[in-house]
Amino acid sequence: MVEQSKLREIFVIGFEFYNYFMIEKWIIGIDEVGRGPLAGPVTVCALAVPVYFHQNITGQFDSKKLSQTKREDIARILCQMRHEGLIDYRIASVSARVIDNRGIVYAVNRAIRCVLSSSTAKLLGVRDPKWELTEILLDGGLRAPKEYVNQRTIIRGDSTEPIIGLASILAKVHRDRFMTHLDSRYPSWGFEKHKGYGTADHYKALRRHGPSPHHRLTYLRNMLT
Repeated sequence: MVEQSKLREIFVIGFEFYNYFMIEKWIIGIDEVGRGPLAGPVTVCALAVPVYFHQNITGQFDSKKLSQTKREDIARILCQMRHEGLIDYRIASVSARVIDNRGIVYAVNRAIRCVLSSSTAKLLGVRDPKWELTEILLDGGLRAPKEYVNQRTIIRGDSTEPIIGLASILAKVHRDRFMTHLDSRYPSWGFEKHKGYGTADHYKALRRHGPSPHHRLTYLRNMLT
């Protein structure tokens, strides 16, 4: 895996190159986390970088293969670079209630539309984005809305495309922090430990306390009947 200092160096050098040549093409990596848990939201991140950055990032950034400490470290670097104007990203979460009412596919698509359309101009740093100069890379079975014509879905993209992997890290860290906060409000279910996933301790807590307001009831039908 590329060292954190090397990751930042690539971005800084790329930003200088971008400013010098006024390159307008952007790459956006999109990934989601939280599709399978019994509780909590599904979260999507769109990470936008100038194309030079994307061409020079190497390493393994699949959030599932990194420790929590490494994910937090990388997210901290990306956050700092965002503050410095080197990159940008947007994160959107859709609640368990929406997942129950409309389904997980709708929830994921809603989050994708949100990260792309709610603040598109800011995401790309321009007032009138030129989508023909923007490529969107999505993980797995994800798809952007049809109006984003220059998009490509990549199977196992979070492990083969660094820009998607970095997006997955940002989404994972964001959702994990939310679930840790949720644990302080609903300590009986142990959200800080399992982040809503179906562990043995989580099922034990559900049998003892029933579902919280943040559980996905459609995921618990067998337990509740």
